Amino acid sequence: MSTDTDSTDPIRIAFMCVQNAGRSQMATAFAERERERRGFDDVELLTGGTDPADRVHEDVIDAMADAGFDLSDRTPREIALEELRSCDYVATMGCSTLEVGEVGSDVDVRDWGLDDPDGRDPERVREIRDEIERRVIALFDEFSSGE
Repeated sequence: MSTDTDSTDPIRIAFMCVQNAGRSQMATAFAERERERRGFDDVELLTGGTDPADRVHEDVIDAMADAGFDLSDRTPREIALEELRSCDYVATMGCSTLEVGEVGSDVDVRDWGLDDPDGRDPERVREIRDEIERRVIALFDEFSSGE
């Protein structure tokens, strides 16, 4: 493995769950903000699900709007195993959609074990949102400290 610090290879991070309509959408929004805040132009973000919903959950849209994010125009999408294999990090949201062996040993897969916000009361959705924000910031802290 090269230790060349001039590498132009981007860091690829995927956030995934089953429907791509809640937790992974929130994680992606927080990651986009962190990427911008830290000036990490070389960070690529992917999001998707194994069985995408038709749209982002309304309670998630509301909770994220309270935090200053507009997810109303986002559409859940499927994410392919090939896309995940191209990532440095894959964060699953606690929905056991992915067997680690399927992705390969070169990918750092983490299961965040988060409750599904769909159908939860607004306070619980905000708690899940805040936990996702903490985890995204911690992930960015991890790989940014190695630079």
